[in-house]
Amino acid sequence: MSGKRSVSVTIQGKQYKIRADGDGESVTRAAQLLDQTMNRVRERSGTADSIDVAVLAALNLANRLTGEPAAPAVTQDVGPRIDDLIRLLEGAVHDREPAAS
Repeated sequence: MSGKRSVSVTIQGKQYKIRADGDGESVTRAAQLLDQTMNRVRERSGTADSIDVAVLAALNLANRLTGEPAAPAVTQDVGPRIDDLIRLLEGAVHDREPAAS
């Protein structure tokens, strides 16, 4: 049985400690995906404000997760990572569903 542990990730040069199940590899991959997406948004939009970049990156990722066409900045080279995130989310939802009676 694997318990929760603290995983250190870096997003936009800032380090965060995230509590994760197991080895935390999915959190590390998610942080890398977010960091890459934020870098692309920043480069393409010219936006310097971190909050604006974070919101735009979140919208791009949410569009991709909901099946809507995403901006080209998000679709390049991130397909496998988004598939990993979908599996992670599906697993989390499945773990929270009550057992059938």
